[in-house]
This record gives sequence, structure tokens and C-alpha cells, in this order.
Amino acid sequence: MKKVVIHKAGGYDQLKIETAPDIKPGKNEVVVEVKACGINYADIIVRWGLYESAKQLVGWPITPGFEFSGIVKKVGDVSSVYSVGDKVFGVSLFNSYATEVSVPEHQLFALPNNLTFAQAAGFPAVFMTAYHALLQNVVIRPGMTALIHSAAGGVGSSLVQLCKIKNIKTIGVVGSSHKVEFLEKLGCDYIIDKSSEVLWDHVNEFAPDGCDLVFDANGISTLKESYNHLRSCGKLIAYGAHSMLPKTGGKVNYFKLVWDFIRTPRFNTLDMTSMNKSIVTFNLSFLFDRTDLLDEAMTDLLVWYANGKLQCPTITTYSLKDVADAHRDLESGKTIGKLVLLND
Repeated sequence: MKKVVIHKAGGYDQLKIETAPDIKPGKNEVVVEVKACGINYADIIVRWGLYESAKQLVGWPITPGFEFSGIVKKVGDVSSVYSVGDKVFGVSLFNSYATEVSVPEHQLFALPNNLTFAQAAGFPAVFMTAYHALLQNVVIRPGMTALIHSAAGGVGSSLVQLCKIKNIKTIGVVGSSHKVEFLEKLGCDYIIDKSSEVLWDHVNEFAPDGCDLVFDANGISTLKESYNHLRSCGKLIAYGAHSMLPKTGGKVNYFKLVWDFIRTPRFNTLDMTSMNKSIVTFNLSFLFDRTDLLDEAMTDLLVWYANGKLQCPTITTYSLKDVADAHRDLESGKTIGKLVLLND
């Protein structure tokens, strides 16, 4: 088998394609011949050596990748619901940037007939992140308004769709004008292009009483104002800190990272209590043991997809050997939807 291996933190040159022995499944595991694997911003943070679950659970060397699709190649000793030749997709705790991956069978799902391998590989991480952020952390009430940063990205566009299903008014924020049309097609109620518009002035215009929900993966660049623009009983859902990290060059500026860390807002629980505002944070890779949450999310998501209530993100594909180009493009912040690696 072939796989992408990172031996130490660094730039694109640390993404090495290496040959490894074929995988033998554990007794409750299934080995999948990977046809496609999804790329997430978390994979880039893994490459920089900054992703906490990668450091705690794996260390170096590491093969990144949280999601994949393909064909069942082998099953473990215990009777499995899957058979050799079945088309599947699923989630993994790393290791998906490869031609083979082995996972517990509860992390696999049958590939729907109307999903391609590329679409399926880009489906789980973004929709499950959006589902957990919105539907496993929030009590939804009529008339809610949600502000969604990076709304044209994989998670952002998934949040827009889930909010529409739940009749939540959406304010989507994008960083460049070429992303506006994409959000319009998703039915986003209000769109703010912060490259040419004053972000918070427009938030005040679209949500004069404040936002019930703000979804923010930017970190320091917007976190404080995101919190300030919550209405009473509003929730800030924070799940990243992209603005602390580089968009070009592929390497971390540690001086900027430390400075941004020092300047990151700290929220006092006494102040939060008196203002009736709260903050929710999470890292999905630390939730792989919560099979109840995983099953709930994927069950609902696949039903909504089958009913036409969800559409897959726009997919841009790369060959596995071009993984460095894919990382470079995702870091730039100019992409729309999901990037996916294909095994030729």
C-alpha cells in the first residue's frame, strides 16, 4: 500500500508518499481500499505539529486524514455487517491519506447510490462538525438568527444548509467576492463579503438585536466581536483559530502565533453570567468514542441527503501525489467547498 507520511512538523516538503505493508484488520475492523479521502484544515494543523489529538494519540510519524470512501477489501475475525466488495465511506482517527485504511466497523457507512466516491469522501467531517455544533450543542427556538463565518467553506456551507432545515435565519460571511454566488445558491439569507464590506456594520443591520448563534473558526480576528454581537441567551460556538495561522508559505510563524495567543480574548464566567451569553467549544477528533453522537449525526444527515434537503459541498479533486498542492490551496483561504484526494 501507499500512504502519505509526515515525520516531523513543517511545510509541504514534509508530506512524503511511502510504501508500507498491506493492513491486516483487527477482529472488529474492516480494511477499505481507499478510492478517495477528504482534506480538512485540521490535516494542515497536524502537519504543523499543532493538532492536540494528533500529539496525544499518535505522535510522529503520522498519516493524516479523517474521512474516506472506497471498497471493502478485508474484514476482521468477528462477523461483520460488511462484506468484501461493498462500497462504503467512513471516518477514521487519522490514516486516511492512503490506499488502504482500517477502521472499526461502526465508523463505516454504506455508500448511497447517488454519491460518488469523491463526494462521499468529502461528506462526513464537515457535516458531522456542523451537526455537532448546531444540533448537539444548541436548543433551537423559533426565530433564531445565526452568523456563520467562513460560510463558503466545507463546515460553513454545511452549517448554512442545516440552519435552513431548522428554519434559522442565516448570515453568511465570506472573504472574497467569488464565493458570494455559491452561498446564494445554498439559500443563505444574508451574505457579507468582508473583502469589500464592513463586517460588523452589516451584522448590526441584519441582526439589530444581536445574533442567537455565532459559528466562529477564525479565532482572534473575530472572536471578541462575535461574542459582543450575541443577543441575550446567545451562544458563540468556537471550533478553530484559522486567523492565527498562515495562508501562504506552508510554515508557521511562531512569533505571530504566540502573540496572537497572548491577545486571544479570555472570557470571565461571572461576566458571562450577568450578560446571559455562553461559549461552546469542541474538537470532533476527541469524540470518536461517542458512538451515540456519531450514529445520531450520520443517521439524520443521510436521511436529509436522501430527501434532497442537503447537497454535497462543491468538490475539487487532486491526485494523492499532489497532496502538497491541495494543502497549499486549502491554506490560501480561496477555495470553496471541499478538497478531496483521489487514488488513481
